[in-house]
Amino acid sequence: MRRPRRRTVGIALLVLVAILGGLFAWYVQPQPVLPEATASLASTPEVTFTDSGGSLEWSPAGATPTTGLIVYPGGKVPPEAYGPTAQAIAGAGYLTVITPMPFNLAVFDIDAADRVRAAHPEIETWVIAGHSLGGSMAAQHVANRPDAYDGLAFWAAYAATDLSALELAALSIYGTLDAGAARMSGPEARASLPPDAEFVAIEGGNHEQMGWYTGQPNDPPSTISREDQQAQVVAATVALLGGVAGAP
Repeated sequence: MRRPRRRTVGIALLVLVAILGGLFAWYVQPQPVLPEATASLASTPEVTFTDSGGSLEWSPAGATPTTGLIVYPGGKVPPEAYGPTAQAIAGAGYLTVITPMPFNLAVFDIDAADRVRAAHPEIETWVIAGHSLGGSMAAQHVANRPDAYDGLAFWAAYAATDLSALELAALSIYGTLDAGAARMSGPEARASLPPDAEFVAIEGGNHEQMGWYTGQPNDPPSTISREDQQAQVVAATVALLGGVAGAP
């Protein structure tokens, strides 16, 4: 009588594992990217693109930048969704690197930026940015490496750890129609960052338009174009980069 019971338990466990695995695979399905994202994975006369296998990199053509930006993608958002943003920032004179994440969830590789910094010893000044979950994980990474970064940019995100005592140039950019705007700009978010942190509200912007993808759940529709919102994200981020290292 014992063997049938063990076999039944074993089958039940296999079924449970299969169900849980299926649910996880469904949960981590990435958001679809827009054609502009795919198009950004190429060099232009102004910007050189490189797919190193471990990261997506854009660098100003014909220049050797000494300031770099590392970008952590949002939850379930493919890294290329931020390609047009990275391309525009690189065009302003900065190495810009997007780190792919396991299952497109930055929580599984919080310190991914370590590999980027190790691969680019020529960069003297580093800033890290992140969208949504990626922003929170970027903040946690900065807490783990407080001396490695001069700047931190949140794209529709907030810190889940206290960075208020760090000597760090901090920037928080968010759309006013983002469902999480109050949390991103409220007293708790401000208290977790250095006192001189800058908060930039994009009027009419939402969560999804921080990148070039679709299907963001529970995201109110924006009242401005994606191009407009992206231009503001790029401008504020470039200003932060210029502030920490001087204009390139």
